[in-house]
Amino acid sequence: MPRLLLINPNTTEAVTHLLAQAARDTLAPSVAVTSVTAPFGAPYITGEHSLAVASHATLEARSRAMAEHGPFDACVIGCFGDPALQALGEVASEPVTGLAEASMRLAARRGPFAIVTGGHGWREPLRRLAFSIGLLESMVALETVDASGAQLKANPEWALELLGNACRAAIRAGQSAGHTPESVIVGGAGLFGYAAALQSSFSVPLLDSVLCGLELAAERLGSAP
Repeated sequence: MPRLLLINPNTTEAVTHLLAQAARDTLAPSVAVTSVTAPFGAPYITGEHSLAVASHATLEARSRAMAEHGPFDACVIGCFGDPALQALGEVASEPVTGLAEASMRLAARRGPFAIVTGGHGWREPLRRLAFSIGLLESMVALETVDASGAQLKANPEWALELLGNACRAAIRAGQSAGHTPESVIVGGAGLFGYAAALQSSFSVPLLDSVLCGLELAAERLGSAP
């Protein structure tokens, strides 16, 4: 039975439960999922400082999970910013991905893509990540909203209006640059389900970062969701 480790790099247990439920609903029943929460750090990661702390916490969470449960066959970092992605890639024997990397890789299969997420502090980390995996040129627009992921999760009706406007702005930005996005990533663990809720208003596919992370992990496990 393939074994997946799902790490929540912030300290909010509700996000861990959300990620675990998404995995149970999405992955094949043959995949055994272990979900863990960062042992220290921010309740919600919002930018460079909390991302740096979360990188350490993510490494620690994996070490503790390995000590308690043994080796895994794949690992997903459940944060749209992928703290410790490169560091885990150096030390882990299993394939590791994060919500942002997985989303970008799957979106790039369709062509140029745009990203919408909560919190202006994510702009530079996401650009760095896109550059590090060779997809910066494929990312033709990046829209962040004033609200953080925590605020968006707490008020779904308001969040859908805000994110819908941001998706439209991202599509227009890509078009203005001469590269119409073939998909728009709605990024953030706390925003799970919002892409599906908005999809009927858009002709371009909206990709949920949580589902993308699970899909890429399933590919690497050799187990279709």
